Amino acid sequence: MDYSKAACEERMKKSIVSLREEFNGVRTGRASPALLDKIRVDYYGQKTPLSQVATVSVPEARLIVIQPWDRTLFTEIEKAILKSELGLNPSNDGKVIRIAFPPLTEQRRKDLAKTAKAMAEKSKVAVRNIRRDGIEELKRQLAAGGADEDIVKKEEDELQKLTDTYILQISKVLEEKEKEILEI
Repeated sequence: MDYSKAACEERMKKSIVSLREEFNGVRTGRASPALLDKIRVDYYGQKTPLSQVATVSVPEARLIVIQPWDRTLFTEIEKAILKSELGLNPSNDGKVIRIAFPPLTEQRRKDLAKTAKAMAEKSKVAVRNIRRDGIEELKRQLAAGGADEDIVKKEEDELQKLTDTYILQISKVLEEKEKEILEI
């Protein structure tokens, strides 16, 4: 593996994208269709994303409405939502499935904020590991005679600056999520 600053940066970008996707699954006081993105429904023997078997809408801030395209899916969708560990309680009136979001308790908000912090910390560790891998590769190239020491030092400094930039981005993404979680 050749050291490449671009490859390290690409991996760091993926860490941020992954964190944002993880944060979509963290429930806040507001209803969001993204919360249901990971839910899979048993549809003719296949685990199919909910968005591919129903229309998901948010008519008001604390309500998600799911309208299955196939009436036989009502119970499967309800089962999948209950199994999802999101703590949501779907109700079915035969036409649509409604999920009401009660306001979060103060303790639940704090717990969710802690969870978000832990997710962000994992992403920061991943970015630092990418930096470490890049530096190790640079040193291997130096040992193999493929790079000058001054160039390696300059590349290490650039990789550190890149790491700092992505760590800062992770902190900003976390700040946004915490604000969303703690908002009443």
